[in-house]
Amino acid sequence: MKQKIVLSILGGVGAALGSLALAGHYFYKTAVANTEKDFLEVINYDDISSDDPWAEEKKWYAHTEHEPTEITSIDGLKINGIYIPAPKQSKKVALIAHGYSGSLKDMAPFAKLFHDLEFNILVADARGHGTSEGNYIGFGWHERMDYIQWINQVIEKYGKNCEIVLFGISMGGATVLNVSGEGLPKQVKAIIEDCGFSSVEEEITYQLKTMYKLPKFPLVQITSLITKLKAGYWFEEASSLEQVKKNQIPTLFIHGDADDFVPTSMVYDLYEANASEKELYIVPGAKHAYAYVTNKDKYRHTVSAFLKSYLSLETQL
Repeated sequence: MKQKIVLSILGGVGAALGSLALAGHYFYKTAVANTEKDFLEVINYDDISSDDPWAEEKKWYAHTEHEPTEITSIDGLKINGIYIPAPKQSKKVALIAHGYSGSLKDMAPFAKLFHDLEFNILVADARGHGTSEGNYIGFGWHERMDYIQWINQVIEKYGKNCEIVLFGISMGGATVLNVSGEGLPKQVKAIIEDCGFSSVEEEITYQLKTMYKLPKFPLVQITSLITKLKAGYWFEEASSLEQVKKNQIPTLFIHGDADDFVPTSMVYDLYEANASEKELYIVPGAKHAYAYVTNKDKYRHTVSAFLKSYLSLETQL
C-alpha cells in the first residue's frame, strides 16, 4: 500500500514537472524562438496608404542611396545592415536599432529624422530578424555585443574623429541601453532610447500576466532555463536596468504615458538608475512605439535639442 502511494505521488510529481516543461517550451517558442508572432500586429512597411503618416519617409527610404554591410558576431552569425550616407559630407553617424520581431525595413521614420540632421546612418537587422542569421531573439542582450562590433566598424569607416549616436526603439531601446553598460569608445557621444524595457525578466513577467493571466513563478524561471539552454542567456542577466547603472554616455529616455506593451513605469526605473547625464521625455497619450507619430514636431525638437548639447550639429530641426 505504501509503495503504491509513493509511486502515485512520484507519478503526480512527474506529470506536473512534465506539464511545466511543456509550458516552458511553449513560452520559449512564443517569445524567444525565431517564429511568427501571432500576438503582434502585422504591418507591411512597403505599403503606403493615402492617410499614412509616414508616406514621405517611406518613399525616401525606399529610394535613397544605401550600401549593404555585415559583421560576423562573436558566436559566428552573419548580421546584415545598410549604410545611408548623409546629405553632405559628415562625421556624424547614427546607429539605429529596430524593435522586437521587426527589421531594418521598419525604420524609415527614424532614418529620415537623422538624415535631416545630416547624419550618416547605419541600420541593422538584429540577430534572428530580417536577413540576419540566428534562430532566437536576444531581447537586446546578445545584440549588445553585436553593436560593439558595429561601433568598431563605424569608427573604421568614418575615422577616429567621427561622432556616434545610438538610437533604438522598443527592443532596440533595450539594446542600446544594454550597450551603454559596456566600455564604449570616446566616439560614442549620445544614446536615445524610445520605449525600451527595464529587463527581459520584467517584460516577460508583465506579458505573461497581461496576455495569459499567469503568475511569474514558475513559468518565467522554467522558460529562462530553456532560454539558457537553447539561446545562451538567462532572463535574469539580461537587464538594461543593471547596465544603465554603469552608463557614462548622455542618454535621452522617451516613453509614451499610454504604453500598455512596455509599461511606462519601466522608463522611470531606468531613468532613476541611469548613472550618466540624462533627460526624460514622456509623450502624453502615446501607446507603445507611437511617441514620434503622436507629436512629430515635439519629438524632432526634443531629439535635436538633446543632440545639440553633445554633438557639433550644423542642422537643427
